[in-house]
Formats: sequence, structure tokens, C-alpha cells
Amino acid sequence: MKVGETATLKATVQPSDATNQTVAFSTSDAKLATVTPVQGKVTAVAVGEADITVTTEDGGKTAVCHVTITEAAGS
Repeated sequence: MKVGETATLKATVQPSDATNQTVAFSTSDAKLATVTPVQGKVTAVAVGEADITVTTEDGGKTAVCHVTITEAAGS
């Protein structure tokens, strides 16, 4: 991603018929990348690397997306 860009992550809970499909997104470093807790919309804030983690509400299962942020074009 480049500074200023956004992307939305999608988490799929398995099995698909699990009673609780609720997940929460979090970031390892909000100075580099922010994420909305429910929607999973990631915004690149500054150059660097961050991990976006999604955690299931029921069972505490996690998955991680590693994000590398580079300078915006023309910067």
C-alpha cells in the first residue's frame, strides 16, 4: 500500500454455519496503519510495516495480514 491509500479486508469465519460470525480487526501500529474494528478498512498512514489482526469473538481464533506501506506517488 502507499501512504494515503485504503483497502478493506474481509474475514470469513469457518464453518460457514457457525453461530457467531462476529470478528474484530486491530492494528499492531496505528502510527503506520489504522483499521476500523468492524469493517476492516485499512488506511496507510506512514511508511513502514504493520500487522492487521482479525480475531473471532467466539473462540478467539486469529489471522494476520502483514501490510507494507511505501511513499505515495510524487512524494
